[in-house]
Order: sequence, then C-alpha cells, then structure tokens
Amino acid sequence: MANEIKYQINGQLADNTVTVDNKEDMLLVPVSIGNADENRIIAELKAEDSGLREETIRHVFDLQKRVIKRLLMTGVSVNTGLYYASVSFRGIIENSTWNPAKNSIVVNFNVGADLREAIKQTTVGIIGEKGSAMYIGGVQDASTRALDASATAGRAFTLTGGRLKVAGTDPTVGITLTSSKNKETKVTEDLWVTNDPSKLTFIIPADLADGTYELKVTTQFGSNSKTLLKAPRSVTKTIYIGTAPSGGGSGSGSGGEGGLDENPLG
Repeated sequence: MANEIKYQINGQLADNTVTVDNKEDMLLVPVSIGNADENRIIAELKAEDSGLREETIRHVFDLQKRVIKRLLMTGVSVNTGLYYASVSFRGIIENSTWNPAKNSIVVNFNVGADLREAIKQTTVGIIGEKGSAMYIGGVQDASTRALDASATAGRAFTLTGGRLKVAGTDPTVGITLTSSKNKETKVTEDLWVTNDPSKLTFIIPADLADGTYELKVTTQFGSNSKTLLKAPRSVTKTIYIGTAPSGGGSGSGSGGEGGLDENPLG
C-alpha cells in the first residue's frame, strides 16, 4: 500500500543569476517547512504506529545506525531501499602508506529504489515567485573547487544566489558558523572578499575544526543598496569543514548545485 502514498513539495520561482541575459528562465527553489532531526523522526515513527513504545523505536534506531556504520567501515556496501551507500578513498597514496593528512575515507550515497519510487509519486507545486526573497543557489570551496558544501578552514568559500549582500546595522547582521556543539563563530568583516547581492565570498576562519556547521547569512539588504529592510532576514545552509558526506549540504531555501567557473579570489 506504500506505493499509493502521494506527496507534494512546493517551490517558488527565483531569478537564474547565471544566465543574466535571459530574463525568462527561472530556478525553482524548494519551500522548506522545517527540519527533521533524530527526535522528530522517532516521533513520526511512533505516530505511524502508536502501539510501539518510544524506547523500543529509539533502541532499534540506534541499532540500525550502529550496524550500518560497522558494515560501511568494514567494506560492506549498504542498500536500505532509501539509499545505497559505499566507501571510497580520496587522495594520492605515497610510498604505499596511508596518510590521514592527505588521504580520507569518503562515504558515497545514491538514491535507492524506494526513494526513487517516492519521487515518482511526488507532485511539485509552484506557488509564485520569490521576488525579493533571499536564497542560496550554489556553493564552492576555493581550495578544492568542490561544489558539495565542503569547505576548507583558512580558505575562501563562495555562495551564489539572490539578495545575499550583507548590509545593515542590526546586531544580528553578518555571517556566522555554528558547530554541531552549538558554538557560534562570527566571520568578521575583514574576512569578507566579495559582498554582492548574487555572490558572497569570505574566508573560513582558520581556527575552526573539521566538522558540520550551520552557515547563516543575516542581512537587512532589500531590493537595492539604498533601502534597508526594517527587520533582518536570514538564510542558512549546512556546510562541512573538511570532507563533506556524499550528497553535499542542505539548507533552508537552498536551490541547485550551481557552480562557479572562475576563481572567487580572482
């Protein structure tokens, strides 16, 4: 009966900043209605079957994570139906020796059959234009040229999209990076390289440890540089300092994987 379930995801139209000469082509940006962490998923599972105790669901959830980690990290490819995961290596091996400073383990994810079927059962609703809405359409690490939301501490990182220019006097205005331990680091203005409505480049603080971060851009920039919004607005994206999990980052209001052709530092 699962294949009878129908889904709908909504999107809003946004300017395609890559093709500046074509005013007709647009990007469709998904409308985020929230994020689901482990607790949310467990609560949703319990709602699907109220006869199951939360402790039982959490135990099975933890067991699944433990088993999948063990399988992947011992060389077994995993197919959950939702995704297919396998391990590969990155970097050149020198003198037949593994060097953690130059080599890394990468987990690759591909969409599984169950999720492909869900995609077929999903309709997309276009609910108008974003207009002056703020969004991130693409990212790039200047060090590796990667477009997968991975970043390198001490090197430039570029966002492309719309209404990204950081402007305004509100104390919340600026660029922040919040670690998975909820430690917030503000990117000081001296680390900004490019601050334009469709392109924002800055240096990732050199002292940040590898890991997952929530990148947040907050601004009062509106439709032009002469008029500031009364209330700041923000856009967020998950990025990874170091190596990104396969599949890249996610973010509220984030669009496609629009890459950059030129070096953001010129």
